Amino acid sequence: MDVKKKDIRALTKDQLRFFFEENGDKPFRGNQVYEWLWSKGAHSFEDMTNISLATRRMLQENFIINHIRVDQMQRSTDGTIKNAVRLHDGLIVESVLIPTPTRTTACISSQVGCSLDCKFCATARLKRMRNLNPDEIYDQVKAIDNESRLYHNRPLSNIVFMGMGEPLMNYKNVIKAIDKITSSEGMGMSPKRITLSTSGVPKMIKKMADDDVRFNLAVSLHSAIDEVRTSIMPFNSTFPLADLKESLEYWYEKTKSRITYEYVVWKGINDRKEDIDALIRFCSYVPCKINLIEYNPIDDGEFQQASNKAIDNYISALESRNIVVNVRRSRGKDIDAACGQLANKS
Repeated sequence: MDVKKKDIRALTKDQLRFFFEENGDKPFRGNQVYEWLWSKGAHSFEDMTNISLATRRMLQENFIINHIRVDQMQRSTDGTIKNAVRLHDGLIVESVLIPTPTRTTACISSQVGCSLDCKFCATARLKRMRNLNPDEIYDQVKAIDNESRLYHNRPLSNIVFMGMGEPLMNYKNVIKAIDKITSSEGMGMSPKRITLSTSGVPKMIKKMADDDVRFNLAVSLHSAIDEVRTSIMPFNSTFPLADLKESLEYWYEKTKSRITYEYVVWKGINDRKEDIDALIRFCSYVPCKINLIEYNPIDDGEFQQASNKAIDNYISALESRNIVVNVRRSRGKDIDAACGQLANKS
């Protein structure tokens, strides 16, 4: 990477227009370059074929495009694709394409490693090295959209921020990336097709509500008992359930948007009746639905999938209280692409 050259995608469209004006060219060139960078996803100034060679050379002399590169692509027997994505500084994150008969979903990373310390998640064992920039987040989505079109003959339909990292610990860049993804000058995707999944950072959940975001919110909950949740998600001692509850009530009051709770049931950890009762109480605070997620082991055997009977107990108790519950079967387990397995083994 040439330190003297600025990453051109850090510039706004107005700044690009000003650059051309300053260099004796017409401002509308800035619009053209902006379209190449975002809507068309150009990775090189040479790709910008409707711009003169002299102008492309000028761009080359002043700027760099710090695009991602898909270093390795693995395809699962169930059609899931996992990308090992190399960033401009050599670090790697992973992103996943999850296909179903009706949709293709991109699972996107927001940090290299993770800021939090959930014991059941492989990513949490990697120290957080840095936040991803908005363009690095955007590029992951663009790459998966291309793969969706190539392998499934349809554009990407949904995005979940459930890959590596805690999105709310990289809030500013994640929001900028979502703005680009949903912009007509970017990918034009509806914000209602985007879900941000957080382990629960109350202050930032309130900030999202104040910022009037239009995407969906999911919370990685896994227990509604503080003692149990802290034992598996130690940061819960800093952000306890009472604070999380208050922030979610604030979110719903501001947005009127239902929350999804992601919940894995583990043998001997949260498979008792009192765990179910606590979850039902937590569900009474704001309108919500529950995704019961199949657990994907990360080698050490400390966490084991609960019995089918325990899962059935959850389902029947939740449904008897008219709480919407879905069981999510994991995809891409054979390539370590399932929930909680992203760990840069490549």
